[in-house]
Order: sequence, then structure tokens, then C-alpha cells
Amino acid sequence: MSADILIRPVVVSDYAQWLPLWEGYNAFYGRSGPTALPDRITQMTWARFFDAYEPVHCVVAEEDGRLVGLVHYIFHRSTISISPTCYLQDLFTEESTRGKGIGRRLINAVYDQAKKAGAARVYWLTHESNSIALKLYDQVAELSGFVVYRKSIE
Repeated sequence: MSADILIRPVVVSDYAQWLPLWEGYNAFYGRSGPTALPDRITQMTWARFFDAYEPVHCVVAEEDGRLVGLVHYIFHRSTISISPTCYLQDLFTEESTRGKGIGRRLINAVYDQAKKAGAARVYWLTHESNSIALKLYDQVAELSGFVVYRKSIE
């Protein structure tokens, strides 16, 4: 793990470096080219990080002045807890920096923020084919056993 990695909240001036990471994350899940997210979604996602009334947050990993990773997380209510719940929605590191412990540090940053917010738990989803990420997730959390169903309402 590199000691030169700084884990910190995103700032407005990070946009130009955050955007390629966000696009890389989306491309990993098949959202690029003709299936890319509309720009208005990217712009709204970015704006939400800086709106005090939004429960959406971003932490980045910086190495030598360059962003190399991101994690987005959302606090929400739950019917099974009085405390808020934290959903770790997006986690991505540059391919060239993988294996340095950056993903683990970003997850731990979310854990720290969830603890500060009084959250009861942190959870996330990943695709079953994401074998490299699964190896990390098995070390930092427990597999819930739940199956996710979804239906687009458009």
C-alpha cells in the first residue's frame, strides 16, 4: 500500500480529474458510447456532492496531485433501524493503481463517515463477475446472501 495516497473529500476543483474516473467506472459496467449516461445525470451527480441538502457524498484518492480513485456513498432511512443506513454506490480506482490498497482505503473512508453519521451499517452491490473486487469485499465485509431484483420504470 502506498503511503503517498491521500484519501479526502472531493472538492469543486477536482471535476476535471473526477470525470475520467466516473467515466471509467461507468464503462466498466457497460455504460459508454451509445449506452453512456446522459450528461445531465453526470452533472447532477457532481452537483449533489456539494449540496448540503443532498445525502450523496464523494471521497477521492489522490496520488502525487492526481486523482486515482473515487467512492460515492448515500445515507438513507430504513424501516429496520432508527439510525441512517449508508449505501456505498460507486467504487473505482484507476487500473494502473490497483493492488495498492486504494479500494480498501476508500471503503474504510466510507466506514469512517458512516460511523460519524451514526449509521447502523454500510452495504453495497457489485456484479457477480467482478471477481477482483469480490476478493477485497470478502475481506472487508460479509456477503449478505440477498438477491437483487429490479425493474426500470420509465
